[in-house]
Amino acid sequence: MKSLVDNARSFTTHVAERAEEFRTLEAGQSPEVLFITCSDSRVVPALITGARPGELFELRTAGNIVPEYSSDHPSSETATIEYAVRVLGVRDVIVCGHSHCGAVNALVSGDDLSAIPAVQGWLERAASRPETTTPSSPDLAEAVQRHAVAQLERLHTHPCIAERVEAGTLAVHAWYYEVHTGAVKQYGPDDQSFRPL
Repeated sequence: MKSLVDNARSFTTHVAERAEEFRTLEAGQSPEVLFITCSDSRVVPALITGARPGELFELRTAGNIVPEYSSDHPSSETATIEYAVRVLGVRDVIVCGHSHCGAVNALVSGDDLSAIPAVQGWLERAASRPETTTPSSPDLAEAVQRHAVAQLERLHTHPCIAERVEAGTLAVHAWYYEVHTGAVKQYGPDDQSFRPL
């Protein structure tokens, strides 16, 4: 914690060195991308993409899960997606899964999660078990990639996404990030495979 506090204290100096860049942020935000990814601390969207402040609107959930749309039971995830698409007018949405994902591992292995009931409930309600031919792979690459594609498909249950995609004003993407190499792959719907960016 000490290093975080020290960095937070020195951040003001860093901002002062880039005063003009940061001053523009007070006028509001206009990100081009909604970046949906896992809460895992090893996944840092701005580091992966090189984004500057104001360029990414982020949604982080355990397992980068996108719940199906329900107007009867709105969730913070649904509200974030709707705000990004309808208010901020993002032009792209990225669902980014990552290697060694604990949530996907729990789904694939069928772990007993009774000691963490909120996590168990989240995974049971919001995600299905990804089919995989390599369930024991330590990086879970195949399972995570299939899971990311499933979440991408779930995005289309959100009216704001479906409308903009159909209008050609929004593109959706699935990415896979390897935490141990830094490599990023993107899903190609034509050949249904992940390839390096």
